[in-house]
Amino acid sequence: MGKLLKYLKHYKVQSVLAPLFKLLEAGFELIVPLVVSAIINSIDGGSKDVSFVIYACLILVALGVVGLISAVSAQYFAAKAAVGFSKELRHDLFNKIQLLSYSEIDRLGTGKMITRMTSDVNQVQSGVNMVLRLFMRSPFIVFGAMIIAFFINVIAGEIFAVSIAVLCAIVFGIMLISIPLYKKVQGNLDNITVSTRETLTGSRVIRAFCKEEDEIRDYNRKNAELTRSQLFVGKISALMNPLTYAVINVAIIALLYTGAIKFDAGALDRGQVVALYNYMSQILIELIKLANLIITVTKSFACAGRIAEVLEMPSVSSVDVSVLTGSEHFIEYKDVAVNYSNSPLNALEGVTFCAERGETIGIIGGTGSGKTTLVNVLPHFYGVHSGEILIDGKNVNFIGDEKLRDICGIVPQKAVLFEGTIRENLQWGKNDATDDEIMSAVSIAQAEDVINSKNDGLDEMVEQGGKNFSGGQRQRLTIARALVKRPEILILDDSASALDYATDAKLRQSLKSLDYKPTVFIVSQRTSSIRHADKIIVLEGGKMIGCGTHDELLKSNEIYREIHYSQFKKEEV
Repeated sequence: MGKLLKYLKHYKVQSVLAPLFKLLEAGFELIVPLVVSAIINSIDGGSKDVSFVIYACLILVALGVVGLISAVSAQYFAAKAAVGFSKELRHDLFNKIQLLSYSEIDRLGTGKMITRMTSDVNQVQSGVNMVLRLFMRSPFIVFGAMIIAFFINVIAGEIFAVSIAVLCAIVFGIMLISIPLYKKVQGNLDNITVSTRETLTGSRVIRAFCKEEDEIRDYNRKNAELTRSQLFVGKISALMNPLTYAVINVAIIALLYTGAIKFDAGALDRGQVVALYNYMSQILIELIKLANLIITVTKSFACAGRIAEVLEMPSVSSVDVSVLTGSEHFIEYKDVAVNYSNSPLNALEGVTFCAERGETIGIIGGTGSGKTTLVNVLPHFYGVHSGEILIDGKNVNFIGDEKLRDICGIVPQKAVLFEGTIRENLQWGKNDATDDEIMSAVSIAQAEDVINSKNDGLDEMVEQGGKNFSGGQRQRLTIARALVKRPEILILDDSASALDYATDAKLRQSLKSLDYKPTVFIVSQRTSSIRHADKIIVLEGGKMIGCGTHDELLKSNEIYREIHYSQFKKEEV
């Protein structure tokens, strides 16, 4: 939690004023029993001074009004600081997630990141709010009441001191037990979030295979685990109230017994006994508040640790420095190996090839052979385990990520559009792209019919995820989005899988005719999509087992030949 306090730096004034106003309110509350004691003693002494009683009552009203104003002011400043804290924390957390590499995102998981951005941040916000309001107020009243009790009577003060010591042991003991348990609860909440997200995303697949009952059972199991963990830690936290009530009531009995003896002996008057009882009641109320505060703070500490874990994750990012390794080629892979999460097996191993400006490089292989990994390391989405990748003789580790991805146009396997208009989606490639530039890219991507079929053209609204477009339409629009920026390197990662052969052929022909001649990487399962490439790389088990033209590979590479003839009938000799 301490590592996150820096997010209060812009709210220092509010963070100071909130507890100060609460201390002011607490100070007024500590005066109330003394005023009540004076009224009782005045009446008990047979005084006929009604004006004193009225004056004392007016003081009580004034104390109440000022206390209310102080409480409202404290709540305002505490809420402002807590909301501002969560805003800046959420901002930095989102920025950090945006900077994480693919491997870090894979390791952390989408569900966990969502939980940290929502539930965890909200819990920490509540903790900050409660701490600013009560963390100083409750101890101030507890120890203030004890000090006043010592002034009234030493023995009564000792009863207060023993009670407070026992109560502190109970509160902090339960807190230490609860913190790790609340972390486990948040971990189970992660599992629920992941399960819910997967179910919503894959609802069509679940229904297609009639797996609704299985998913319900799996969800209920995870939900039951979350419930059990919440109930367990809840029972431990719930012990705080009855234990504090028990200690306070025993203390009140001891206080009244001692007060009665002292009253009979003339060492205490009625007003002082009532004041001591009121102070003990105040301690009870404040300890109940403190107990709730401790529970909230315990949850906040657990959540803060999970948030700090993300913020402290080292990001694998490239640095923009001028370090030339030296190469005669535009792009060169030198003995590249890639490993995911320290797996014993490399996803890629010993990959070496080069590509020149304007060349088209085809990449093909079986499922899981490393095709996507091969192109994902080029824009530095993943770091290489060994070897190096050079662009214009410069290692991608020494090219800033922003500059590196600015020269790359990337069309990922999953075609994703974002909520907004078609124009806004296509301008992701170039913020100031004109309609002419956009339509030029749309024409090359064979997506003119998509725009023309919509009533609002480029102003047609796109639903979240592009769900109001077909798979082929989304793919063509994502290709157009990459082409708008006129990239030097164009990566098409199986981005024509939803296109028919005729549209695919037209797309490839249009890419060949581009006037700025980018280097194109085409990942595909179809040999027809890459047969005219200048160079085709064949992958198997993460290793490059072939490199050459279509005709060369048909003659020399068995894997490529099998893939090709599984799609096209072998020509008879």
